[in-house]
Amino acid sequence: MNTVSTVPRAATHRGVGVGFYDRAMRFGICILPEKPWRETAPLWTRAEEMGFDHAWTYDHLVWGGLPDSQWFSCVPTLAAAAGVTTRIRLGAFVISPNFRHPVSTSRELQTLTDISDGRLLVGLGVGGSPDDAILRQPELTVRQRVDRFQEFVDLLDRTLDADHVDADGTYYQARDMRLVGGSVRARTPLLLAGNGPRSVRFAARNGDGWVTTGRGADTVEAWFADVAGNHELLQETAAAAGRDPLDTYLSLDASPQTALESVGVFDDLVGRAAEIGFTDVVVHWPRPTDPYRADPDVLESLASRGLDAS
Repeated sequence: MNTVSTVPRAATHRGVGVGFYDRAMRFGICILPEKPWRETAPLWTRAEEMGFDHAWTYDHLVWGGLPDSQWFSCVPTLAAAAGVTTRIRLGAFVISPNFRHPVSTSRELQTLTDISDGRLLVGLGVGGSPDDAILRQPELTVRQRVDRFQEFVDLLDRTLDADHVDADGTYYQARDMRLVGGSVRARTPLLLAGNGPRSVRFAARNGDGWVTTGRGADTVEAWFADVAGNHELLQETAAAAGRDPLDTYLSLDASPQTALESVGVFDDLVGRAAEIGFTDVVVHWPRPTDPYRADPDVLESLASRGLDAS
């Protein structure tokens, strides 16, 4: 599944070039942390062998999509994945303030950056249920949740970059947080998630990239229209702030159609994403049941096609 073979096929029939902003499309796959490591480890190794550019896992205490499933923690999983891979980038999809403090999170990310030799991608989002309810936190309005998230990102950014950090925020405080040895911020990209205008603009001004699932829609066309509008808003806001175009990550399986339903569906969805200007797309490792039900043979066919073309 390399960018040389798949992107031109998916994009050319729509009249666009290889990628956008002169960058080729990159491909990621998300592996849910629902099984013991001895069963999951081969999937991470195989994802790298297939030629994926990045691999991700979810960061939840309990995920609403599989509330009765066994579930494992994101940070130790990524540390283990770093030990069985050498090239592929490794990502959290996505970390939220629901059960984390930015200061302690920064120490974990510093450690993951070191273990992975700079291959870490940090997705950050506002978060949702049921994680927020498990710890019996005070109920927040949507505005307050976004306020808290932005404060989280700001303090996380500082603690990954500077030594002796103090903070007295509305939601988070810190006293003399240490970062001995120098900044790790340049090696730890923060990819900010969001679908509302306020969050998209915040990502454009403060993130190293943008992650989106889009918003619920009845049709693929309506879903892509929504993400296209946010993508345009993001890049316009970044340009107005004097920033270069941001890398943009689209979760294809958040659309009404599962990306790995067939090779043709995958090509079509990737082509639509490329036409909008996304630099990266993410699919999920096929599962035998919903969510993300798909035939693993489709994934293998895509990988073989890429390998054959190279």
